Amino acid sequence: MSNALHGRRTSASLGDKAAIFRRGEGGVSAFSSPAFVPLRSPLPPRPALLKANRKSREVEETPLSPIPTVLPELVSPSDSALVSDCLLPWTKSSAIQVIKVYSEDNTSRVIEVPSDITARDICQLFILKNHCVDDHSWTLFEQLAHLGIERTIEDHESVMEVQSGWDVYADSRLYFRKNYAKYEFFKKPLDFFPDHMVSISSETNGMMNHSQLIQTFLSLSTCPEIHGHLHAKEQGRKCWKKFYFVLRRSGLYFSNKGASKEPRHLQFIAEFSDSDVYTLLSARKTHGAPTDYGFCIKPNKSSSPRDLKLLCADEEHVRTCWVTAIRLFKYGMQLYQNFIQPHQKQRASPMRSISENSLVAMDFSGNKTRVIENPSEALSVAVEEGLSWRRKSCHRLSSHGSPSTSQSPMSNLAIHRAQPWFHSKLSREEAHRLITEQGLIDGVFLLRDSQSNPKTFVLSLCHAQRIKHFQILPVEDEGELFFSLDDGHTRFTDLIQLVEFYQLNRGVLPCRLKHHCARIAL
Repeated sequence: MSNALHGRRTSASLGDKAAIFRRGEGGVSAFSSPAFVPLRSPLPPRPALLKANRKSREVEETPLSPIPTVLPELVSPSDSALVSDCLLPWTKSSAIQVIKVYSEDNTSRVIEVPSDITARDICQLFILKNHCVDDHSWTLFEQLAHLGIERTIEDHESVMEVQSGWDVYADSRLYFRKNYAKYEFFKKPLDFFPDHMVSISSETNGMMNHSQLIQTFLSLSTCPEIHGHLHAKEQGRKCWKKFYFVLRRSGLYFSNKGASKEPRHLQFIAEFSDSDVYTLLSARKTHGAPTDYGFCIKPNKSSSPRDLKLLCADEEHVRTCWVTAIRLFKYGMQLYQNFIQPHQKQRASPMRSISENSLVAMDFSGNKTRVIENPSEALSVAVEEGLSWRRKSCHRLSSHGSPSTSQSPMSNLAIHRAQPWFHSKLSREEAHRLITEQGLIDGVFLLRDSQSNPKTFVLSLCHAQRIKHFQILPVEDEGELFFSLDDGHTRFTDLIQLVEFYQLNRGVLPCRLKHHCARIAL
C-alpha cells in the first residue's frame, strides 16, 4: 500500500487543463484545428502548491483517514485533503506530448498534454469539452488491435507510460467511453466474487459481508485466493486445455495434478508487478478459444503475441471474477482511492445528484407537494401528464405545418430519437457489444429500432451479467397510440415516458433501468 501511495503522481488542476478546450490566441477555437489543440504552459509553482507536494511525499508515513460512506477503516483525515482533490496542481514544468483519443464511433481528437497526465485527467478534459454528466463512469481504454485485446487504464496511471510500451508500427489506440462496472465491485463485491471461487486464509469464518470481503483483498495481512478451472492455450499450439488455476498475491499458478493446491503440483504462470490483465475482443475468432469469455496476461514492455498468457472462462461472471481479482492484487489500496476520490470531491462541492434515488414521482396539484409512493398512482399520473404533453406537442407541430396526429401518429413521437439512450438502427449483436463494453452490471440499457418489425422498438437490458431484449409494442386504443412492454397492461404515450417509468419501477422487467448506454462524438 505504501508503495502505491508513494508512487502517486501529481497532475494539472482542472482549471489549467480546461484551457485545452478554451479559445486559443488570436480568437481561434482550440478545437477548430483538425491537427491538435495547443496547451498553455504551466505556471511556476506557488508556495502553497509546494506545500501540498511535500504533503503528498509524506503520505507514506501518515495513517489513512475514515471514509464514512464506504469502508471507514481504510483511509485517514491527514490523507483526506490529498484524496479529495481529483486533480492536483502541477509542481514542476512538464514536457508536452501529443496523443490521439478515439470514441466508440471511431471519431478521434488529437490533443497536446503534459507528459505526466493521468487517465483521469484526460477523461475530465473530454467531459468538459463534450458537456457530459460526470457520473464517475467515464474511462480511458487501451486497445491493441493487432493482438485483439483491450483493458481499462486505471485512473491514476500515466498515459505516457502506457504508450511507451506500444509497438510504433502496430494499431494501438486510446478509447474514451463509459464503463459502469469499473468500481462496481466496491459497492457489490459479493456479486463479483462467488463463494465457490474465493478462499480466505485468515481467522475469518463463515459468511462475510461486502465490507469484510473488500478489506480482505486490500489488506496485506490476509491471503485471499481465487481458484477454479480455466482453459489455457498452450505455447506455440492452437489447442486449448483445461487446468485448475490458483490466483494469489504472489501470482497466478496452475495445478499439474487435478485440483491439487500442494506446492509441488503448482506451476507458476505470471506475476503482475510488470504485467497487466486484458480482455480478448474476439476470443473465438482471433484466438480459437472455446468461448468468448477470454482474457490474458501481457508483459508491459512486450507487444509480441508469443508473450501473451491466453486464458478463457466458461461464463462471463467467472471471467469478471478473475480479471477483477487481478486488478485488486496489482493495485490494492490505490484502486480504492481512485474510487473514493470523486465522491469526496463531490461532498466538498455538492453537485446535482444523478443517482437512481434522485428519481421520484411528485404530486404538485395540492397546496403542498408530496412524493407519490404508490406505483399505480404514479403510473396514472404519468399517463395523464403524457397525454397532456402529447396534446401540447401536437399543437406545436401542427402550428409549424407538421402533419396532424390523425395523418401520422408516429411523427409526433420522434422526439425520442434525440435521447442519449436511443440508438436507432442498431442490430442485436451491436447492442450486445455496446452494453458489454460499457459494463455488465444490473440496469445498463439502451433502446433501439426493431430489425424484425419496423413498427416496434426493443429495450436491451443487462441483468445478472446477462443481456436480455424486450420488445416494445405499439397499442392503439380509440384512435390513440400507446407503447407497452406487457401486451398493453401498462401503456405509455411515448418512449420517454416509458423509460422514466421503468427508471422508477421494475414492473415486468428483471430490474430497474439505471444506466443508459451513451455514445459521444469527439
